[in-house]
Amino acid sequence: MPKKINMKYLITFATILLLMSSCKRYLDVKPQGTLTEADVATPQAADGLVTAAYAGIGNDVFTGSITSMWVYGSVHSDDAYKGGGAVDDLGEWNPYEQYITLVPTNNGSVLGFPSTWSTAYMAISRVNFALKVLNQISDADFPNRSIRLGEMHFLRGHLYFILKIMFKYFPYVDETVSDADILKISNRQYSNDSLWEKIAADFQFAANTLPTTQPEPGRANQLAAKAYLAKVRLYEAYKQDENNNVTGIDPTLLNDVVTLTTDVINSGQYLLNDDFAKNFFYGYDNGPESIFAIQYSINDGTSFGRISESTGLNYSLAPQYGCCWFHIPSQNMVNAFRTDANGLPMFDHFNDVALGDAELTPTGVTVDPRIDHTIGLQGHPFKYQPDVLYDHSWERAGSIYGHFGNMKEEQAATCPCFKKIGPFYGSSVNIDIIRYADVLLWKAEALIQLGRQDEALPLINEIRTRAANSTSLTRFADGTPPSNYHIDIYKPGVNIPVWDKATAFKALQWERRLEFAMESPRFVDLVRWGIAAETLNAYLAVEKIRHPYLANAQFIKNRNEYFPIPQREIDFTKGLYQQNTGY
Repeated sequence: MPKKINMKYLITFATILLLMSSCKRYLDVKPQGTLTEADVATPQAADGLVTAAYAGIGNDVFTGSITSMWVYGSVHSDDAYKGGGAVDDLGEWNPYEQYITLVPTNNGSVLGFPSTWSTAYMAISRVNFALKVLNQISDADFPNRSIRLGEMHFLRGHLYFILKIMFKYFPYVDETVSDADILKISNRQYSNDSLWEKIAADFQFAANTLPTTQPEPGRANQLAAKAYLAKVRLYEAYKQDENNNVTGIDPTLLNDVVTLTTDVINSGQYLLNDDFAKNFFYGYDNGPESIFAIQYSINDGTSFGRISESTGLNYSLAPQYGCCWFHIPSQNMVNAFRTDANGLPMFDHFNDVALGDAELTPTGVTVDPRIDHTIGLQGHPFKYQPDVLYDHSWERAGSIYGHFGNMKEEQAATCPCFKKIGPFYGSSVNIDIIRYADVLLWKAEALIQLGRQDEALPLINEIRTRAANSTSLTRFADGTPPSNYHIDIYKPGVNIPVWDKATAFKALQWERRLEFAMESPRFVDLVRWGIAAETLNAYLAVEKIRHPYLANAQFIKNRNEYFPIPQREIDFTKGLYQQNTGY
């Protein structure tokens, strides 16, 4: 296998990177020992800066994450509860679960969106610095220059995409902006649509510049750029007004999504893993389903390795771990895996009964096999270890947050990828930003919205077929299954009456939830579809009965679709930045 990008190389260049937030606090005085672009305009230095930029997109822990977005995408949706030892345990995260207390103040906390804003802009500063240096070097001196330019545009597009789905409006700063002018750029310099176009332009540049394959798997390639561009166009297609209402869907952009995803699919370079487990299991990094991933390593000569710590709080109290039990699957999420007699989701009545230990057995209710890849269930094999069974004793506050555990993001304590750092944990398993299942479902979604739902059917069924075939690694040591698996593909006229646009779109929405459960896209999916308020308030109406601590939770339509602009940024720019609607 080709070597990953050598992240240790970035240490040589760390002192030349300016730690830039959007408001350029660190540019008021030139730090001693820093260098200008001209000082490092050599091929070797430029390549090091590119590597440092790649490192920047993975430089976070659970405070202000830009890799695993579990706080913003799972806890902030109907997929998960905050968890921990009590409601007040890291209570700064309660607003993400309850909405009504989410305010634009800073509270001195590094556990949320103000820190994520800064982390993203520090990574963007690395990209822009690398672009400035690359622009001063000729192709003759650096044959890989155009490829590295494409990679930097890709990374910048990725970082601005994160800011777009979180904050809607943000100051767009590229490599052409001088230090003196950064403080003059408002977060409303560009309209909502114009910001999407700026992000799309970066991915289009990358798609036009990058090769279809790269010698190091951590680097973006042309197909990854096309896939990400398809994602941007899909989000952009759902038009929003200033109050965050979806007002229409642009068919031209949907057709772009179909074209781009078709290019990726027809390339033959990617396919679904034969088992769902391989997306979350050690030993399968950069596999056939991984289109772009944050790269991690361990035992690489550094103190702790280049490991991911963004989910370091989310391990359980199991003897092999010991802390801290955050990011707990919601009862609603667990119930969503139940299937009907035809092996299809129980669209309208899935949440009528709260599934528990008695129902989730080999002879209990029928379920989608992905439940045992996603959720820790009492007495079921945990993380593909037939002799390690999930137990309620692993839970810190089951009376508050229920009796389930998360699983996708955790790794076995015996894994060579696993490392304990103080009371927290990390692993060297990559975090996939785009996998092939995404591409299939983005294409299916675009086709359905274009009224071409018949073409979407085999794409959705391909995902379901893989799910049905993903049971060998979830079994007990004797080979028997821990749950009563029953899943089938959609067969119009056989197990589902019709496959019209409405039915197909409902199936698509369910498939995205089940396939990516606890992986964080749930909240932004709901916002994109324009159904966040109705879905989450219906969810909360039931959850308030099951979990009294949610009694005051309420999603505020036309506000909570996005996070507020951090107040410290508004204060620092003396009001140049405008606050988001509703705050």
